[in-house]
Formats: sequence, structure tokens, C-alpha cells
Amino acid sequence: MLLLLSAAAIGFSHSFEADHLVAVSSIVTHRDSTISAIKDGIFWGLGHTSTILVVAIIYMIGKFIMHETDFRYFEAGVGLMLIGLGLIRFYRVFQDRSHAHSHAPEPTFGLAYGVGLVHGLAGSGGLLLSVLTQIKDYFLAISYILTFGIGSIFGMMLAAGVFSLPFSAKIISNKWLSTTLSIISAILCIGLGVMIGYKNIV
Repeated sequence: MLLLLSAAAIGFSHSFEADHLVAVSSIVTHRDSTISAIKDGIFWGLGHTSTILVVAIIYMIGKFIMHETDFRYFEAGVGLMLIGLGLIRFYRVFQDRSHAHSHAPEPTFGLAYGVGLVHGLAGSGGLLLSVLTQIKDYFLAISYILTFGIGSIFGMMLAAGVFSLPFSAKIISNKWLSTTLSIISAILCIGLGVMIGYKNIV
């Protein structure tokens, strides 16, 4: 029980890592309600957990030997994804400014799920090595990962909800301020993506 409680706590805190927050903040800037943003957080957590669970099952069944350095290319992929999200955000901002009376459609929740999938693949390295090499009972190992995932879902629900507040139509109607916050989010997304990509490729 203590092991599973620690998994939930670690999963909750894991969702607040910088690359996770920047990616999700870029997504929720498209939302005009906190409820929709919280749903983004849920779908991100589901995607993140899905990847880790699949990789864990493959690892346990196939008995693959993995090293933490094997996952650096996945981390680089996260960097590229962040750059892409930032560029898309810039495009949406300037598209909105050039079409003052039109608004780009909100993204589907599949986008948040897909971003979670990529994050799960990149972040699964350390988790798998630390858990699957220590826990010999497969049922307990899967339970640990699922509990970790539940913690990450709740963490990202909270983060996405908080990040959505500045972009909620009910709180801020100032278009200039909303645009400024969106541009800052895009810059952070691209900047962190470049840093992560450089760190794991060069």
C-alpha cells in the first residue's frame, strides 16, 4: 500500500515537469473554458499512462535489456514536438489577428492525448528502469504504473485548469492581453523544445 501511495504521489509531481507544463499550457490557450482545459489534462494523463503501460508490458514479456540512454532520442522527439506546438500557437495567434471576426476551431482532445503519448514514451525510461528492475511481481509492477498514471492525471488536471484561467473568456476579455499571454506560451514552448532537443541530440 505504501508503495502504491508513493506511486500516486510521484505521478502527481511528475505531471508538473517543465516540458509537460509548457506543452499543456500551449494546448489550453485554445480553450475558452476551464472545464475543457481540465479535460485536456485528463486526456494528456491517459495518453501518458497508455504509453508507459504498453512499454512496460513489452519489456516484461520480451525481457528486453534497456538503458536510460536508450530513451534520449525519444526525449529529443519531445523537444521537436514542443517546437511544433509553439509554431502552431504562433500561427493561430497571427491567424486570429488577421481575421478579427473569425476564430480558429478548438483542438480536439485527441491532441492532448497524442501529446501525452509522446511524453509517456520519452519519460518511461527512468520509470521502467527504477520500477521493473526492482519489482519482480508483475501484478504489483503494473499496479504501480497504473497508480502512477492516476496520480499524473490528477496532477495534469490541476495544472491544465490553472493554466486555462488567464485564457478563460469569463475572466479575461482583453484581446491584447490574451494575445500577449499566448505569444509568451509559444515562446516558452519553442525555447524549451530547442533546449531539450539540443541536450539529447548533440
